Amino acid sequence: MPDAAQPVVTGIGVVAPNGLGTKEFWERTLDGRSGLDVIRRFDASGYPVQVGGEVLDFDPGEHLPKRLLPQTDRMTQYALAATDWALTDAGVETGELDEYVMGVVTASASGGFEFGQRELEKLWGTGPDRVSAYQSFAWFYAVNTGQISIRNGMRGHSSVLVSEQAGGLDAAAHASRLLARGTIHLAVTGGLDASLCPWGLVAQLPPGRLSTVPDPRTAYRPFTPHASGYVAGEGGAILVVEPVEAARARGAAKTYGRIAGHASTFDPRPGSGRPSALAPAIRGALDRAGLRPSEVDVVFADAMGLPELDRAEAAALAEVFGPRGVPVTAPKTMTGRLYAGGAALDLACALLSLQESVVPPTIGVPALAPAIELDLVRDQPRELPIRNALVVARGHGGFNSALVVQRTDQ
Repeated sequence: MPDAAQPVVTGIGVVAPNGLGTKEFWERTLDGRSGLDVIRRFDASGYPVQVGGEVLDFDPGEHLPKRLLPQTDRMTQYALAATDWALTDAGVETGELDEYVMGVVTASASGGFEFGQRELEKLWGTGPDRVSAYQSFAWFYAVNTGQISIRNGMRGHSSVLVSEQAGGLDAAAHASRLLARGTIHLAVTGGLDASLCPWGLVAQLPPGRLSTVPDPRTAYRPFTPHASGYVAGEGGAILVVEPVEAARARGAAKTYGRIAGHASTFDPRPGSGRPSALAPAIRGALDRAGLRPSEVDVVFADAMGLPELDRAEAAALAEVFGPRGVPVTAPKTMTGRLYAGGAALDLACALLSLQESVVPPTIGVPALAPAIELDLVRDQPRELPIRNALVVARGHGGFNSALVVQRTDQ
């Protein structure tokens, strides 16, 4: 890809269980401060899962016009606020740009579950005449893309990707391809989810992947002998991405890094005896970035928290980089897995790591399980030169995604 067309990230907006806004989130992440706790938004005492990563200090009325509140689910309110913050961070005045050169590509895994639950309660409790007309779209996977584009006057190519946890990377990669082809000149991308409500929690129980440990300190322990599932969280991140020449032309104050390479694969059917396709996704991302494995300075792991899947990820990383061949981290141990928001938040972390040459820690992992050969950054941040970072994500059903970000001064 010509240097002028290289997609660079110029703005970041974060809504996470351990911090609102990029600055607060990053400071707390480097400090190892967890946002996991006993679920408070509703009484979860009767559920087998009682721990979550909730965003409890977000008041939508402080961040959005009142007219939008009855129209939107919690996840969309997060997405709109994070977009405002990312555009401000990038120094983008959308009213000064042609509306058809700006596009929106987001990821979603569940849509507006909480809004849907509320309207179903009205349907069965008080009758169909009390159901909000906004239910027709507030539940939908694509609603974040639509609401962001409407609010910011972005009428260029817009879409949504649904590949669960892998979605945040797939969305950023798709946005980058649109920029490289000249379809749009500025993209808002990322992912946010918020399914911590009774209906949303029940919907997540059947696969048996959620941790039922009641102590927030030990509920989510990926790569350990005690791994028993993951903790569900809410939130995510939004990025502003532009071709580097466009960012320079409008006088962008900074670039966090460039999106250098991406690849996605799909795992074979369970029980087929065929191996995971995660390693090929990683190699594909490195190939597209023009990198050798030895040139990757840190990996942000998927960290499912289930023994079999943790071993599979560790094996894929060892296959590509060698045993303990690269520093690995999983800061999502402080937020839980945020579904479509999870990989987007990891991508934001990777870009911040490039800026500050520091790897955020993984917490709650006192020891690695046998056969997990990882150089896992635990408990404390690790300072080291970071030129290239790899983010890995897997989505339920077999999705694999890997994306490389690079410093822009190399």
